[in-house]
Amino acid sequence: MGIVPIREALEIAESRGLDLVEVAAGAKPPVCRIMDYGKYLYEQSKKTKAAKKKQHTVNLKEMRFRPKTEEHDYLFKLKHVREFLEQGSKVKVFVIFRGREMVHKERGYQIIERLKVDLADLAEPENQSKMEGRSLSLMFNAKKK
Repeated sequence: MGIVPIREALEIAESRGLDLVEVAAGAKPPVCRIMDYGKYLYEQSKKTKAAKKKQHTVNLKEMRFRPKTEEHDYLFKLKHVREFLEQGSKVKVFVIFRGREMVHKERGYQIIERLKVDLADLAEPENQSKMEGRSLSLMFNAKKK
């Protein structure tokens, strides 16, 4: 419509049963639009809902081991880690050391290496295992299908 005085623009909007909405306040002169503002807000909310439906959230699961974890316990925890990965979650595996167990860090590294081998078909490690205080940790991502 070009440059129109505010009063005239308001009259045009009212005559059509619409609203006068300021689009760009910083422009000189300010840019306004004649539209149904309620309908506009409704369409915006529909777009945001559709975008939320399409986004995929990744859950982070944790599994804790000890250097003295026995065979049956290891297999039981491995089964749970596999289930988490099949659901599409990331899994952070910890080997927690207490007291004098810190002397035998190699046992923790053995558990981590065994997990890498046992989960090779289903997951890949995100990075190298690292010591954080009294725990050794490694993150696993499910492989893309």
